[in-house]
Amino acid sequence: MRRDVTTLVRSLAALPGVTDLSLTTNGVLLEPLAKELVQAGLRRVNVSLDTLDRPRFAKLTGRDRLPEVLRGLEAARAAGLGPIKINTLLLRGENEHEAVDLVRFGRERGYEVRFIEFMPLDNDRSWNLDRVVSGASVRRAIEAVWPIVRDPAGDPHAPASRFVFEDGSGAVGFIDSVTAPFCADCTRLRLTSDGKFRVCLYDDAESDLRAALRGGESDEAIAAIMRDAVSRKGRGGALDILESKSAIPLSRTMHQIGG
Repeated sequence: MRRDVTTLVRSLAALPGVTDLSLTTNGVLLEPLAKELVQAGLRRVNVSLDTLDRPRFAKLTGRDRLPEVLRGLEAARAAGLGPIKINTLLLRGENEHEAVDLVRFGRERGYEVRFIEFMPLDNDRSWNLDRVVSGASVRRAIEAVWPIVRDPAGDPHAPASRFVFEDGSGAVGFIDSVTAPFCADCTRLRLTSDGKFRVCLYDDAESDLRAALRGGESDEAIAAIMRDAVSRKGRGGALDILESKSAIPLSRTMHQIGG
């Protein structure tokens, strides 16, 4: 959606201290941009893909663009991006039966599928705990076909619990943010596209770093704003959601915050 995305990637990759740069995308425009993005300094890509069924894809996304996404994944692999991860959201009654097919698709092509539980971040009152497909149930379905074991080299602070296939054919990840919140170990911080600093997806509190930057504040002053925000971080909104079994009203949706 950003016309000069490759220019942005090139600028970020050139920053001192930046050793890794990844892009999360729906993949629709990845095919024509993959090579250019790699040349600009992109290293990894996460592509959202919830189904391999074209009519279901159109229903879930509102767009009949599955062929473009699949070609985008192939273009990313051909351009040398890696690892290529597929982010999959399963909804009960919609696509939960596709879990094994999506994993097979990833294993055959070298993509790592990550199953993300349905989080209440859309503010359209569509979230219901009954629609959540737990990561544990998905793991059982996968293990019935391919044995998997927890990755001993996995990052304990990463949001995804990573498992590797015993036959050596790749890995699969699970972000069980609803049924097994990992708030206590979360080290993620987010900067929104309009310059707001957030310490939690489920916390509406924001610190305005753009205003500080444009107001001429020093690096030390900006760092102090960030430290203050982190010091006020609560126990984690996912825990409140799990206990109340209801969504927390938020002023921003996921696409406005950044995943």
